[in-house]
Amino acid sequence: MKIGLLRHFKVTRGYPNRLVTSDELMKWVEEYDASEVEANEVDLRGIEWEKCYSSDLPRAIQTAEAVYDGEIERMEALREIRLAPLFRMNVRLPLFVHLLFIRGAWLFNHKSQPEARQEVIVRIRSTLDEIVKEEKDVLIVSHGGVMMFMRKELMRRGFRPQGAAFKRPENGKLYVFEK
Repeated sequence: MKIGLLRHFKVTRGYPNRLVTSDELMKWVEEYDASEVEANEVDLRGIEWEKCYSSDLPRAIQTAEAVYDGEIERMEALREIRLAPLFRMNVRLPLFVHLLFIRGAWLFNHKSQPEARQEVIVRIRSTLDEIVKEEKDVLIVSHGGVMMFMRKELMRRGFRPQGAAFKRPENGKLYVFEK
């Protein structure tokens, strides 16, 4: 059985190149979620993927439709990890500072975050339970953060990476795991 993890194509909505408030950051997140993608060639490694699951966000769906010809099952459970500003403030900060605060809050399970780390792990495990019970070669189109948790969970279940592994997955690149 093979599981292919594919991070969505690069989005056309770039990153803010100026200082932003927390409200402007959240508006940018909404725009990013709705953004179109820049398609690229994907090496599917000659594997006949029997089923395809995709996050239900537009960038993942567009990617899945570009690489998979069959029916695509859209799953909210494959969405990126939801994050929120640690505090609402009208102070302009560089994007990386906002993200540093948000990531720290998430890692320490701060109440400002809509989804705790343990909730993400449970979500990924139950989603993979559903996917692997079919015992088919499955393509999963998702997001970078989710894929890092999926990689760890697949390896815990005895799947091994075939070819290049990843710490932070590249957009539009396939990573295959086999058991």
